[in-house]
Formats: sequence, C-alpha cells, structure tokens
Amino acid sequence: MDMHQEYLLHLADNALILGQRNAQWCGHAPVLEEDLALANNSLDLIGQARLLYQHLCAVRGDPACDEDRLAYFRDAPDYRNYTLLELPHSTALVPTAAAGRDFAVTIARNFLYATLMELLWEALCFSSDSQLAAIAGRAHKEAQYHVQHAGDWVLRLGDGTAESHRKLVAALACLMPYTQEFWTPSAMESAVQRSGVGVDMALLEPRWDAQVDAVLRRAGVARPPAGGRVSTGKLGQHSEHLDFVLTEMQCVARAHPDAVW
Repeated sequence: MDMHQEYLLHLADNALILGQRNAQWCGHAPVLEEDLALANNSLDLIGQARLLYQHLCAVRGDPACDEDRLAYFRDAPDYRNYTLLELPHSTALVPTAAAGRDFAVTIARNFLYATLMELLWEALCFSSDSQLAAIAGRAHKEAQYHVQHAGDWVLRLGDGTAESHRKLVAALACLMPYTQEFWTPSAMESAVQRSGVGVDMALLEPRWDAQVDAVLRRAGVARPPAGGRVSTGKLGQHSEHLDFVLTEMQCVARAHPDAVW
C-alpha cells in the first residue's frame, strides 16, 4: 500500500473508531439531548469514514475492496487511527465495562480531536487529490459543529460545579499526552505533504494550541502538560483498547460474513 492510500486509511480509521466510541453513549448519555447529539456526531464520523474508504478502494483499483471489508475484516495492527480515539470513556483506562463511562472524558476527547480536524479538513480542501478535497469540504462543515458542541460542554463542565470541574481537569490530564501523536511526523505524512495530497501538520499546531488554550481559559481550566510517551496508533501500534472496540463492532459481520443486509 502506497503512502497516499495509507493516508486515506488513516483519516478513515480515525473517523470510524471515534464514531464507534461515541455511539457507545446511545441510550446512556446523561440527558436525552446529548444522547441524540452524540449519535448524530457518530453518524457524521461514520459517514466520513465511508466516503474515505470508498475513495481508497477507487484509488486502489481492487474490485475485492469495499468499505465493509475495510471496516469489519481487518485486525487491530491494520488500523491507522490515533490511539487517543480508541481509549475508553474513563480516566482509569481499564479495558472493561466496569470502568464505566465518564462524560467528561468523551467531551474532552471530542474537543481535542474536533479542533484538530476543523483545521485539517479546511487545509485538505486544497489537496491535490480532488476527491479527498471534496470529502474535506463536506467534513469541514461537520467538524465545525463538533467543535462547537464539544467546546460548549467544556465551558459548562469547567465553569460548572466543583465536581464537573474536577472531572474535566482529570479527563484533560489523562488525554492530553496522546495529542502528541498529532504533531509527531510519520513517513506517511511526510510523503503526502510532499505530493500535495496531505498538509504540513506543523503549520496547524500553533492554531490548534491557540484555539484549545482560548476555550480552556474561558472554562477556568489550566492546560495540562503533554509529556510522556508518544502514542503510535497511526503506525499500527495500538493500545489493548482497540481490540475491545473492534470485537464489539465486528462481531456480527464476522459471524455472518456472507450475509446481505
């Protein structure tokens, strides 16, 4: 697989895995409005993944390639999503349902990722890959809503009760180190930048910093440091949590591989 195809896979896997994670709130969100909002967020992300997988198959020119096979019949090392997106909804990072769901973790993750993607999709509107540019134009509009939704909740949690403030601070402290992966260049990203398909992520980092800092200041929350180990999900080296996501997501398709829905 060449770097162009791997980049499309990276973008698609990001959207699919976070879409699956957010969908886990369906029926469990703290209020009905958020149940619907996170479900819609998931539909946006899964829609982006579908378009990107379809485009990848067209670029690959393989008649056996389709979006369902890419989503349901690959194993964890074949995925290229950021590690941040596969983590559970808990600061405990325990790979079991017993850890429960912490709404602040979901909001913090969506805020950090959506802020990145609003900038990245905007830049990819000028990609030399015209189909990717078209997908980016649509996805950019959706990312703007995702930023607004998550940012509003960051303000509500940070400037709310002592408990909501504490949970947001803990969520950001847990997740911020994983954002280092956004800015650690890979061979794939360097190649697509040179070809004009991708963008220079280093150019987006100062804008991301400024936007994240502005919202956190308004929320009354100090930005935690992002030190420690740099995660490598986009290289196919994942945490154990991705296996749990894929098991849940893929079990029906793998149990009935020839089914027609």
